[in-house]
Amino acid sequence: MMARIEVAPLRPWTDFFPGSDRFAKPDTKDFTKWNNRVVSNLLYYQTNYLALVTFVFLLVGGQLWFCSYAVLTFVFVVSVWVGENGAAINNFKKQKPSAFIILIMVASCILISVLGSIVVFMWAITLPLILIFAHASFRKRNMKNKLGFGLKKTFMGILLDSLGQQEETVQKLNNFLD
Repeated sequence: MMARIEVAPLRPWTDFFPGSDRFAKPDTKDFTKWNNRVVSNLLYYQTNYLALVTFVFLLVGGQLWFCSYAVLTFVFVVSVWVGENGAAINNFKKQKPSAFIILIMVASCILISVLGSIVVFMWAITLPLILIFAHASFRKRNMKNKLGFGLKKTFMGILLDSLGQQEETVQKLNNFLD
């Protein structure tokens, strides 16, 4: 039986992105310290990260429409150019205009499908992950963030536990309490 999952509170913008004085380059020589910062920030700001991912998904929806229109324009321009410069294509276009338009539409759909998948992956999946990892790496922890009590029953806490990523202080406290 699975325990009840709690929802972490949405942190205020002034706490999530307070200014440059609360951001610092992580210590890349001490991976344990860096990992603790990332895990702690992932737990503390998890609802803010969910809001960030939602915003990027909404933004990508517009990107997909733009990509679709760009592909249609590109295929149309290329077909016109090829039709004007290629005798065989020009003859086909004059003899079977409906088939030529269907061919353009099929080529557009194939390109939109392929490019749309790439755009979705690059913008909707990769961009939020990069933004979240960058924020979690560079954002200094505050005292509330360092303590992080009660956040282990959230979705991010369960996910990090299943990946074996626990903050060192939380592990020590859990070991002490057991």
